[in-house]
Amino acid sequence: ARGIQHTAVRQAHRKYEPNFHDKYGNMVLVGGAVVFTAVWAYVLTQAGMEWGLSPVGRVTPKEWKE
Repeated sequence: ARGIQHTAVRQAHRKYEPNFHDKYGNMVLVGGAVVFTAVWAYVLTQAGMEWGLSPVGRVTPKEWKE
């Protein structure tokens, strides 16, 4: 138990060193948001999808084959 207490005291008095998330977290977040926005902008504008949600007039029955 003494060893754990000494370790905890030593770690409490250490200088704080920024880790990866402290250094680059906001940049990674912004970069992900930019990529997400760019991909969806491409999909919504260039993919050639028709955005009419109603199937009325678009769905036609096929000829019956026997």
